[in-house]
Amino acid sequence: MKRLEASSQIYYIENNSIQSLFSFDISPYVEVFEFNKGDYIIQEGNKPEYLFYMVEGKAKLYVTHKNGKVSLINFLSPPIFMGEIELLNEEKYSKSIQTSSKSICIGIAIEKCKEKLLADAHFLRHLCLFLSNKSTVHSAKYTKHQAYPLENKLAEFILLSSHQNIYKEKHTEISDYFGVSYRHLLHTFAQLSDAGIIEKIKMGYKILDKEKLQALADEIK
Repeated sequence: MKRLEASSQIYYIENNSIQSLFSFDISPYVEVFEFNKGDYIIQEGNKPEYLFYMVEGKAKLYVTHKNGKVSLINFLSPPIFMGEIELLNEEKYSKSIQTSSKSICIGIAIEKCKEKLLADAHFLRHLCLFLSNKSTVHSAKYTKHQAYPLENKLAEFILLSSHQNIYKEKHTEISDYFGVSYRHLLHTFAQLSDAGIIEKIKMGYKILDKEKLQALADEIK
């Protein structure tokens, strides 16, 4: 993680209209950070210093269970808040957020303006709408995923998690994410490969036909 220079910070703050989310001047409390692929935006068990607002990139949300098993919960893409639950209920973060590509986040220093944030009706209204929409989207996605075969779900997942048309997630992690057997997952990858949509390469899979992959994913929408 690194703080961007002043000129770059101004660019991201102005181009993403961050001030419009608040009724007070947020500029004294804002910094812009760049995360490399694989960096943790928030580490499990740590209380975040910033309320993050991702404006570029992709990230993965993980949880560690009591038995030590780590599970992928979801992929996160901008624009999205991270650390909002901790702001509202003061609990330590129970999940990890790790980037899956280079990412840009606007960070709002929580301790410096927490009282202002929690007293700002304009910001809280926007945050409530964000949380409500996130819950609705999650519920709708879960319901739709129950009704479609793995081929469609995997196509959507590959598009979401790939970087520069290269997919390289762990099979064990993804079979657990979808609740299917490792064998079933490999069979579905083989089907997509046989159809000329993806190609197995040393580091993972390369997308050969993005339009066909998108068509499979669009059936879920």
